[in-house]
Amino acid sequence: VPSPRTEIFSGKAVTHEDIKYEQACVLYNLGALHSMLGAMDKRVSEECAAGAFTYLRDHFPHSYSVDMSHQILSLNINLMLGQAQECLLEKSMLDNRKSFLVARISAQVVDYYKEACRALENSETASLLGKIQKDWKKLVQMKIYYFAAVAHLHMGKQAEEQQKFGERVIYFQSALDKLNEAIKLAKGQPETVQEALRFTMDVIGGKYNSAKKDNDFIYHEAVPALDTLQSVKGAPLVKALPVNPTDPAVTGPDIFAKLVPMAAHEASSLYSEEKAKLLRDVMAKIEAKNEVLDQFMDSMQLDPETVDNLDMYNHIPPVLMEKCAALSVRPDTVRNLVHSMQVLSGVFTDVEASLKEIRDLLEEDEAQERKLQELLGRVPPAPASPPGLAEVSKECSKYLELHEKASFTNTELHRAMNLHLGNLRLLGGPLEQVRAALPTPTLSEDDKQVLQNLKRILAKVQEMRDQRVSLEQQLREMIQKDDITTSLVTTDRSEMKVGLGTPPCPPGDPLAHSPADPPVSLQKLFEEQLKKYDQLKVYLEQNLAAQENVLKALTDANVKYAAVRKALAEVEHKWNTTVQTLVASYEAYEDLMKKSQEGKDFYTDLEGKAAKLLERARAACQASEAHRQQLLERELKKQPPPRPTAPKPPLQKKALDEAGGPEAAELGSL
Repeated sequence: VPSPRTEIFSGKAVTHEDIKYEQACVLYNLGALHSMLGAMDKRVSEECAAGAFTYLRDHFPHSYSVDMSHQILSLNINLMLGQAQECLLEKSMLDNRKSFLVARISAQVVDYYKEACRALENSETASLLGKIQKDWKKLVQMKIYYFAAVAHLHMGKQAEEQQKFGERVIYFQSALDKLNEAIKLAKGQPETVQEALRFTMDVIGGKYNSAKKDNDFIYHEAVPALDTLQSVKGAPLVKALPVNPTDPAVTGPDIFAKLVPMAAHEASSLYSEEKAKLLRDVMAKIEAKNEVLDQFMDSMQLDPETVDNLDMYNHIPPVLMEKCAALSVRPDTVRNLVHSMQVLSGVFTDVEASLKEIRDLLEEDEAQERKLQELLGRVPPAPASPPGLAEVSKECSKYLELHEKASFTNTELHRAMNLHLGNLRLLGGPLEQVRAALPTPTLSEDDKQVLQNLKRILAKVQEMRDQRVSLEQQLREMIQKDDITTSLVTTDRSEMKVGLGTPPCPPGDPLAHSPADPPVSLQKLFEEQLKKYDQLKVYLEQNLAAQENVLKALTDANVKYAAVRKALAEVEHKWNTTVQTLVASYEAYEDLMKKSQEGKDFYTDLEGKAAKLLERARAACQASEAHRQQLLERELKKQPPPRPTAPKPPLQKKALDEAGGPEAAELGSL
């Protein structure tokens, strides 16, 4: 019987002639309904909608449609668990629970959302969700940073309670940094979210400022690095509520009771739970090993793709090639820059010479004026000098001030040009010279051997990861395809009657999916059926056991790699610095040309003004000289006429000598 449905994200019609597909769709919609009811309810309960999705993931094939893939269902489960843990976190904060407990609950929220983010980053998930994948990922990342900030806020409060004031500062600072990241990611979120972020910023910001001030002025404790403190381990306090599709309390009366005996349905459900137990046990071991492996690899900071980046030194980076290509079609770049700066220097020198000449003329005129005043000290004051000189002096001072300011800029411009000129010549030259100018590492044969050994072990780590994922996928597919209904229908009903085995599990037990364990005869049937998984379990156990030896070998290889790593890091830093310097020189060229042109325009204008001022200065100085000459002649005429005497000394000088003494004699000489 065809069962048509529509995929939730793509809108595509999907039809399967399989009643299990219909049941899977109903379970999916049940989980969606629970999530909607949870969103509408007050946040006072940690019950969540993950149960339906978990049952769907563990008991049904993932090949029916893409919205029932393992990644999508894992995304849904972790989103539901994360929101349920949020409710519990809010309740614990309102109940004023201990800071350390609140921090652990908040850290677990972060862990759930990190798992959801990993599912969102999966390529299949991204292609399926389309645009909403980016929105969901941004929101989940915002929540990760926000609840990490809440966790560190309460770790800081715990440090405060323990009077560890240095730790308090670093926890509050970390909370503030993470909250700032959350605020960046919260753009476009509703006003209620923005208001919550602002409130949290007031709390954390106030805590940090107060803690830092107290530590700086009172306690003076050393502030440790955050990575030296013990990480906050999450406390998972929520769980997926069990869903049993064969429970009449959930589904109502079995409408197909006459087709397949209910006992067979119940026995099949019990077997499904046995398979789910097996899967949970295996997954618990895998996840524990994966967590250790992830933490170990994070601490080592070894990326197999960049552990040796020797290949990059054999090529000129694209950004530098682009600059070289741009300069190759402009061969006159350096010449134009040098010429422009030479022209600027020439105009600068001309202006300086003109202003110096004006200043010399003014100083000479002032000297002559002082000398005349000294000579005429006993004579009544003379009329003032021509007004043109004062204006010239004022304008000269203004131009000298402009010139002095521009001179500093001109000097800086020349310094910048000299700094970039060599790099521009290099970029405009042959590519071989550019490549030769870039640093390259020099490794010995032993160093190369160390590198090869490390790469080989990293490849082993990746191989171990890939094999583990493959075995897990095989196990899941094998469990999903394992259907023993046919065997159960032919089994005696008395052997399948539920309740003849062990007593029911206590309330709240996550494994309590059925009223009782299977009876002994049915249990033997299940054990026989479950033996088909033994070989796969052996392979998984071997894979997990090999991890310890692989990580030990990686640790030893990393110790030997330390010196090589340091040398490569130093060369890479020099390489990046050199590339950035060359790129900066190219990008500075246009700016240098622009500023050079502006300098030429400024000095050309100033040169014209200085030339005109020089002409005015010369004319004013000549007028001042003529004024002094007139004054001198006027003073000479005021002297009394000389008495007739012997014509030995010159008549004028003798008269002046008799009339005015030494001063008059000096006037005559002048």
